[in-house]
Amino acid sequence: QVQLVESGGGLVQPGGSLRLSCAASGSIRSVYAMGWYRQAPGKQRELVATISNSGSANYADSVKGRFTISRDNAKITVYLQMNSLKPEDTAVYYCNARIPGPDSWGQGTQVTVSS
Repeated sequence: QVQLVESGGGLVQPGGSLRLSCAASGSIRSVYAMGWYRQAPGKQRELVATISNSGSANYADSVKGRFTISRDNAKITVYLQMNSLKPEDTAVYYCNARIPGPDSWGQGTQVTVSS
């Protein structure tokens, strides 16, 4: 099993920035990709960005050019730098680890973009 702990959410004004962090522990050798998903009220959970062990990144069209995913392999931590935030980015953001078998998920961190 892999345990994930997110941090860095909060309230920010439109146009502002936030950085989310996700620290992994447990059976980390089984992880072959990590990512961020989000879920807004009344909507389904959606992919935001993923990054493979080799560093290859993938983004949702809605965040391309504004969000950057990165990872620190030494700290087994993945980051999501979010710039130019919009009200529609408001959601609970979940960290995800892809492993053989069911994915591992963090508890989520709230991001609210509002003036």
